[in-house]
Amino acid sequence: MSLEKHDLVHELPEYRDAIRELKMNDRHFAKLFEQYHDLDHEVHRIEQGVETPSDDYVEQQKKQRLHLKDQLHTMLVKHST
Repeated sequence: MSLEKHDLVHELPEYRDAIRELKMNDRHFAKLFEQYHDLDHEVHRIEQGVETPSDDYVEQQKKQRLHLKDQLHTMLVKHST
């Protein structure tokens, strides 16, 4: 079974340069990006069966990942305009 990646550059390829720039120059963005990356990695490991937490925990992590992605996307749009 092939699992879809949700890393930010893969999810928002049109913002590749802005992501790189903000990671280097905006500490808040960099912190949120790191949190998103860590959550995405954890969810991916769960989906691969490496970890087996409760369904409620997985759902909570996915919601948090989506919330972070929304925040990051808002920052990227603002930066790009």
